[in-house]
Amino acid sequence: MGELQTHELTLYSIILFLLFETLVEIYLTLRQVRVYRETRTVPKELQNVMDQDTFEKSRVYGLDKANFGIFRTIVCDVVIALLELYCGFIALIWARSVQIADRIGLNAASEIQVGCVFVLVLQTLGVMKEMPFRIYGTFVIEERHGFNKQTAGFFVKDQIKGFIVSMVLTIPIVAVVIYIVQIGGPYFFIYLWGFVGVVSFLLITIYPVYIAPLFDKFRPLEEGELKSSIHELASSLKFPLGQLFVVEGSKRSAHSNAYFTGLFGVKRIVLFDTLLVNKGLPEDDPTLTESDKKKGCKNEEVLAVLAHELGHWKLGHVTKNIVIMQVQMFLIFLAFSQLFTYAPLYQAVGLPAGEKPIIIGFIVIVMYVLAPYNTVISFAMTIISRRFEYQADAFAQELGYSKNLGQALIKLQLDNLGFPVHDWMYSAWNHSHPTLLQRLERLKTDGKKQR
Repeated sequence: MGELQTHELTLYSIILFLLFETLVEIYLTLRQVRVYRETRTVPKELQNVMDQDTFEKSRVYGLDKANFGIFRTIVCDVVIALLELYCGFIALIWARSVQIADRIGLNAASEIQVGCVFVLVLQTLGVMKEMPFRIYGTFVIEERHGFNKQTAGFFVKDQIKGFIVSMVLTIPIVAVVIYIVQIGGPYFFIYLWGFVGVVSFLLITIYPVYIAPLFDKFRPLEEGELKSSIHELASSLKFPLGQLFVVEGSKRSAHSNAYFTGLFGVKRIVLFDTLLVNKGLPEDDPTLTESDKKKGCKNEEVLAVLAHELGHWKLGHVTKNIVIMQVQMFLIFLAFSQLFTYAPLYQAVGLPAGEKPIIIGFIVIVMYVLAPYNTVISFAMTIISRRFEYQADAFAQELGYSKNLGQALIKLQLDNLGFPVHDWMYSAWNHSHPTLLQRLERLKTDGKKQR
């Protein structure tokens, strides 16, 4: 009787915390919804650059996304997720995976082989649950506000490719993880940490070269003033720039971005075509639509954005994030090693007494038992990320890009219909970057200090 009470208490504790966390997130989003509804005029800091029509469009866009986000959270994170936990859905999937493994000629007594089937089935069901929301978000919300550029065919192929690549990568990793836990002895978590660390570095290295081109078309940045200026900027910072690419992100979305890749040695910089004026094409290019023309950043503004991104590299933010991630992984695997033999965790999710599949133990511990810890760490990482963003802005400012960076931030905000006003609690919890007004104020304040 005591064991029964223990696993029930475990289940109800998990459900209560997840419900509490979800309700907090809904409350914070509702605070932002109130901002969308009540804020009707352009902030005085942006009145010279943002007209009322653009402000209204960004307000409605933000409101639509927030309302949709609340609906999705209630359906997925409250109704479906909690019902699945209470009804032992994950245990049912495991039992079905054993049957499937036996039916297709695998060894149903092998936890590794059944675990691989389990992951495939679980991920397939997860995609099916998520798909209606992806479709609505893409073809209703983004379409309504002019950001969706995907056809139905492109979307379907994209989802299929994404699922296949995900499974090709995930299933072998899961098999090795289970094997390491089985043979690793009491210190298996150290071997597990080492394996996952190596895989992480490997994926970071091969993703931009072999995986990203499966989803988007990359072209070398054309010769010209912008390319020369980027090379000069990289050279002045001793950034080991190898290649400069433009990714045709406009086939997927009208949103803009820029990033660099490569952990060691030569690196590559990737610019979204939507970041560049006229997508980096001549104004008379027949592929340009009227809505594409005049959008994007001028060369000096693109350089300011890259100065900010290279600031992350120069200031060691990339290395610091990797170190933090590795420490996090070690602590998670350590916690897993201490908890994964605790029987009530498995009974709490519906497994019969005595069954302790490693992969289910890992999911339950990482997603549910460590949920409070994950929440605290996520918030701490948000704080650190915002600090890094301010530091990268200051770095670009020291290089003389203060004015152009401010202009680029404003232009990207306008092109992406970003709403400039945020509830402070919502922003503090959700935004890994400071808001536009916060960044502009800091740029202005730091500029005065320098003078």
